[in-house]
Formats: sequence, C-alpha cells, structure tokens
Amino acid sequence: MFRWVDNTAELELEIEASTKEGVFADALAALAELLATEPEVQLRAGHEREGRPSVTRRVSAEAEDRPALLAAWMEELVFLAETQGFEPLAVQALELGPRSAKATVTGRLGRPPPLVKAVTYHRLSFAPAGDGYRATVVLDV
Repeated sequence: MFRWVDNTAELELEIEASTKEGVFADALAALAELLATEPEVQLRAGHEREGRPSVTRRVSAEAEDRPALLAAWMEELVFLAETQGFEPLAVQALELGPRSAKATVTGRLGRPPPLVKAVTYHRLSFAPAGDGYRATVVLDV
C-alpha cells in the first residue's frame, strides 16, 4: 500500500508493505502511477495497447544502507523514464541484498512526463513496522 502526501515542490511517498521486496515493488507502482501516460498502468507481460508492446529492463542499484538503496532504486527508474521513455509497470523478479537491488522490470516505451527532478534524502526512511516495513521517500518535483 502506498499514498502520496502533497507539498508545494515535493511529493512525499509513504509505503507500507509486508516484505522488504514489497516496499520496492510498491515504490515502482507509485512511480508507474505518477509517470503513466495512460490512465491504467497495470499491464501484463506481452500485452499490447495502442501499438506499444511491453518491454523489460534490468534495473540495478547499490547503496550503503536500505533507505539509500530505495532512493537509488527510484532514481534508476526515473533515469530510465527520462532517457529511454521507459514507463515502469511491474517488477517481474527482484533480488534484494543488504546493499543491492537487481530486478527485471516490465513496462512500455512512451513519453512519460518529466515530473521528478530528484529523489531526495529529506525524510528518507525504511524500517520495520509491526509485521512489515514502512518507508518514506520525498521526490522533488
């Protein structure tokens, strides 16, 4: 589960998930919603819509700790959107280590809006909460 918290020049993303991997998947889902050029962002692998077949990308990130790794993960997804027009839709496979994340991500090529200027470290968090995990990421928009 994720929700956006509006701010003047920032969007704060709060994520609650039952697993660490779920936090990363929800972060991708939130970006998919933000960057979507079509109203529905759910797309199964191989499904075509408006002549745009699904594509996959290998996404990897490294950082010194789990919060920074989440920020690096989101930075990489934003980079792919800006440089390749890649609209992420779903995580197909995710290998999550203490300082690395490697995934196969399904998406489609398009023209996602350049909304995200940066993934910040302001209020960045990733910690156990109850039976799962809670994370916060602030995007400069």
